[in-house]
Amino acid sequence: MIDYSSIGYKVKEVRVKKGITQEQLAEAVGVGVTHISHLETGSGTVSLKVFVAIVNFLDCSADELLCKEINTARPIVDSWLAELVADCDTSDCK
Repeated sequence: MIDYSSIGYKVKEVRVKKGITQEQLAEAVGVGVTHISHLETGSGTVSLKVFVAIVNFLDCSADELLCKEINTARPIVDSWLAELVADCDTSDCK
C-alpha cells in the first residue's frame, strides 16, 4: 500500500529545504496549488507523471520521497548498481 501521507511530508520537507514555494512547484509540474497542498498534507494522491515531474524539479531521487528509511534503501540501491556496472567500461556506464 502506498503511504501518500509520507510521500507528501517528504515532498514538503525537500521543497521547504530548497526554498521553493507551493506555487512554484505547482507551476513547474503543471498542477494547481491546491493539488500540491493536498499532496503535502496526505489528503490527496499523486499520479506517476506528476511524481516524476516533482522529483525532477526538486532535483532529488525518487527513493528519497518514497522510502521511509532512506538510509536503508540507498545502500541496497548502490550495491545493486555497483553489481550492474562492475564489468562495464566507462562508456557503458554512461
